[in-house]
Amino acid sequence: MGRRWKWLAASACGLAAVACVACAPLLTFDTLVPKDGDGVRIAKDIPYGDGPRQKLDIYAPRDTHADAMLPVIIFFYGGSWASGTRAGYAFVGRALAAQGFLVVIPDYRIGPDNLYPDFVQDGASAVRWTVEHGQVYGGAPHAIIVSGHSAGAYIAAMLAVDERWLGADRAAIKGLVGIAGPYDFAPFDVAASKNAFGTWPNPAETQPVHWAGAGDPPSLLLVGDADQTVHARNSQALAAKLGAAGVPVRIKCYSGIGHIGMVTAIARPFRYRASIVADITDFVSSVAPAR
Repeated sequence: MGRRWKWLAASACGLAAVACVACAPLLTFDTLVPKDGDGVRIAKDIPYGDGPRQKLDIYAPRDTHADAMLPVIIFFYGGSWASGTRAGYAFVGRALAAQGFLVVIPDYRIGPDNLYPDFVQDGASAVRWTVEHGQVYGGAPHAIIVSGHSAGAYIAAMLAVDERWLGADRAAIKGLVGIAGPYDFAPFDVAASKNAFGTWPNPAETQPVHWAGAGDPPSLLLVGDADQTVHARNSQALAAKLGAAGVPVRIKCYSGIGHIGMVTAIARPFRYRASIVADITDFVSSVAPAR
């Protein structure tokens, strides 16, 4: 890595850390960080529902045609179910699109005005929209990978393992990619989970690990061994439940990577820190190969 890249990486990493501590979206990081030129945003502010936060952006490989039938990655960002905006994650959309995928990044309702299950319902609506309309943008509507970081990984996991949300449309989900996700965190003992889930009468049914079982899609669960926000035991518990039911599942742990580093490592200057993009690419290509 050259001197200029090292300076950019260090500066962006510092900004990301500030954003994380403040529970703020990664808008500044996304603005400054160099992005993949082979991935482009092809649609912006597309409504998938009637609410102000029910909109999504779409990214694709450069020069994608409508008949491309690319595997589709739907990425839900994190933010403790209380913050975040898709505008801060163009670096994710462009990075994954550059690998040959159609990428959908939705906003969803967040707290304090919206609690569980509002954000899961919005995630389900975004998946249904993609099943119905993804082919218009070059996607294969029945080759969908649900993915996310942190609170977004929770949403993705619930859609993958709990058939209540999508019904028959869940068959379109060919895989789950969870990045530093909380899947087994009841009882609620931190502010973020208390605020988002604390009023729900049955905590167990809010947990992905409660629903995981036979017939769920293959899963790739990514964790950092320096993550002090969402501990790796969440992924270990979900993997154990899926594996016991015969579902193909893999956990990969990255050395020295913390919670925010698990998503910033998707950005081009940070890929030397963790092979997250390569690992996602290999997984998606194996469970939903391009036609």
